[in-house]
Amino acid sequence: MNLTKNAIKVLEKRYLKKDENGRLLEDPEGMFRRVAKAIAAADAEYVSPSELEKIEQDFFEMMSNLEFLPNSPTLMNAGRPLGQLSACFVLPVEDTMEGIFEAIKNAALIHKSGGGTGFSFSRLRQKGASVNSTGGVASGPISFMKVFNAATEAVKQGGTRRGANMGILRVDHPDIREFITCKQDNSDITNFNISVAITEEFMKAVEKGEMYDLIDPRDGKPAGRENAREIFDIIVNNAWNNGEPGIIFIDRMNKDNVVPEVGVIESTNPCGEQPLLPYESCNLGSINLSIMVKESGGKITVDFDRLRDTVRKAVHFLDNVIDVNKYPLPEIDKMTKGTRKIGLGVMGWADLLCKLRIPYNSQKALDLAEKVMQFIQEESRKKSAELAEKKGVFPLYDKSIYKNLGIKVRNATTTTIAPTGTLSIIAGVSSGIEPLFAISYIRNVMDNEELVEVNPIFEQIAKEEGFYSEDLMRRIAKKGSISNFSEIPKAIRSVFVTAHDVSPEYHVKMQAAFQKYTDNAVSKTVNLPHDATKEDVRQVYTLAYKTYCKGVTIYRDGSRESQVLNIGKVRGKETAKEEQSGYESNEKCTHIYPRTRPEITTGFTEKVRIGCGNLYITVNYDEQGICEVFTNLGRGGGCPSQSEATSRLVSIALRSGMDVKSIVEQLKGIRCATTIRQRGLKVMSCPDAIGRVIEKVMKLQNGNSRDDELAILNSLAEIEDEISASLNRSEKLCPDCGKPVEHEGGCIVCKNCGYSKCG
Repeated sequence: MNLTKNAIKVLEKRYLKKDENGRLLEDPEGMFRRVAKAIAAADAEYVSPSELEKIEQDFFEMMSNLEFLPNSPTLMNAGRPLGQLSACFVLPVEDTMEGIFEAIKNAALIHKSGGGTGFSFSRLRQKGASVNSTGGVASGPISFMKVFNAATEAVKQGGTRRGANMGILRVDHPDIREFITCKQDNSDITNFNISVAITEEFMKAVEKGEMYDLIDPRDGKPAGRENAREIFDIIVNNAWNNGEPGIIFIDRMNKDNVVPEVGVIESTNPCGEQPLLPYESCNLGSINLSIMVKESGGKITVDFDRLRDTVRKAVHFLDNVIDVNKYPLPEIDKMTKGTRKIGLGVMGWADLLCKLRIPYNSQKALDLAEKVMQFIQEESRKKSAELAEKKGVFPLYDKSIYKNLGIKVRNATTTTIAPTGTLSIIAGVSSGIEPLFAISYIRNVMDNEELVEVNPIFEQIAKEEGFYSEDLMRRIAKKGSISNFSEIPKAIRSVFVTAHDVSPEYHVKMQAAFQKYTDNAVSKTVNLPHDATKEDVRQVYTLAYKTYCKGVTIYRDGSRESQVLNIGKVRGKETAKEEQSGYESNEKCTHIYPRTRPEITTGFTEKVRIGCGNLYITVNYDEQGICEVFTNLGRGGGCPSQSEATSRLVSIALRSGMDVKSIVEQLKGIRCATTIRQRGLKVMSCPDAIGRVIEKVMKLQNGNSRDDELAILNSLAEIEDEISASLNRSEKLCPDCGKPVEHEGGCIVCKNCGYSKCG
């Protein structure tokens, strides 16, 4: 098996079977054999023992060759006691207290088994509506979302996955304003992605600048009116702020509902690519497009014969999953087997384009996307039809659109484009249909050793064309993109583009190209640079609507994790009277109360190397002087609680009017057991480092020499550049391993250790 070291590490940590002491009981080959045997077992009543053995071997080879991988729960749980193989579920939330808490209980069971859940809260009556049974008033959907969120936090998924939810509210619900803004604070409702279910009527009202009706969910009657453009602006503003909410075009999802007589689609799975009826689940898997190539006459082309063979085996595999799955609820068992929906998607799309020397952001790439996905959809339906002849159509076939069309298929849907997260790490390829995240990056192997890892396709081409060097790869890792490296041929630079080299327009167009031939929906993140405007977000949403996407998720780089750095003009020395203004005191008592923290401050952050790691010290000031200090310890260890206590007490003292110099004198020189020399100075402790940084700002404020001032300003500029570069690299760190994570399809994914989280 052609597994990378990183893939093996992720498999060992999260997928391979272990004993009660955490010792591995299988290797990657053993995992694939376990899964193949368990999934092939569904054919036992249809084929001979020798045929069953061949099916099992086909499944094993398809996975071990990394041609296809099923979703994570299948790899983790197939052939094991838990046996829950589905990635995603949708649960109904009824407008009763019993119904709400039944949904919470069912969600807990699903999260325990390793799945994610989607909910529509649109049935719940609006905040302030009457409750006849108690004579009280309703608290509204958002208050109950917080209850769901708390329940999710308390459940660890199968020991390997943290619970993930999608929360959806229709744009015509009376509480839509509160819903749109419910995640303005990144610390709120952290176990949910949220999306607004947008109707065609609403979008038409936005285009025309008209009002639209809000609908009371209890009786379907108008319950007020809103200005469509104003609501759309609120959605845009909040998405620009931190990526929440996304939007789904709910009418389009129902237009493609293949069993409309069974029910209405209200929600999707946590990443938005799988619209489902209440109590449905879906089994997803992805084909590795990166290896679906062949060489003929020195030219690399798509190997459609190999792709066809893989699609057929993958559809067979996913259909079998439905039968061997152990569902967490009987209602889910019935609905899933009733429609037998599967979702076959792709990964390694960007790698395929690189091998073909086709720029991601080109019409040629869009045309190929349509061609490849149309081929996958057509072949998947042909295989589903073959399975229907042998095993029968899905039980709810008579209530489907296929009956009137005279088409007999085994599965109500066959295709979905999911974010591949850890699956793409196992396969060692680019994620889903996303562009490359980076051409090369630096991995810290040991404390004092850095390893530069390079995209293998780029590395091979660089060596073949003679421009490869370790120094170049390291410089690329620091930039993330090769767009400005003149020593690299222009043709190569145009092909190896990263997510931020691709314009928002091409992000959306690529999603639309795949959506055209996908039964369900497409999960993709439209990556925007940190300096993207709200108008950029508006254009993304509008283009997604016009190109018939079923939803869209945006992420503006650094918008969730960034710490804004403002370096403004430093004021001159103030009079003693001005220094004291704003402090509350009472001449008749000795109590001094700190003034209120200002809403806007100016300052800078400096990284100081201390004996037990890195300490990041932020010193802020306003027009009245230095007013606060924040500290944050890196992953090296240290005493975070003591550092935080020091910075809090210093902040209170500063806002109480204490002399800054006196505070610095008290802090500087404090020793601890570990010291380190940095920039010619011996840093003795966290308090010592804090005192020195405060002193820097104090000197800058107090009319120091021009040379000193320039030195400090240069230092600030370096810090600002470092933080800006950090933002451009999406330096949100993985909570497990501390490496940078990627944002894709509404999820946070660490390519280093396989950690993933939605929300």
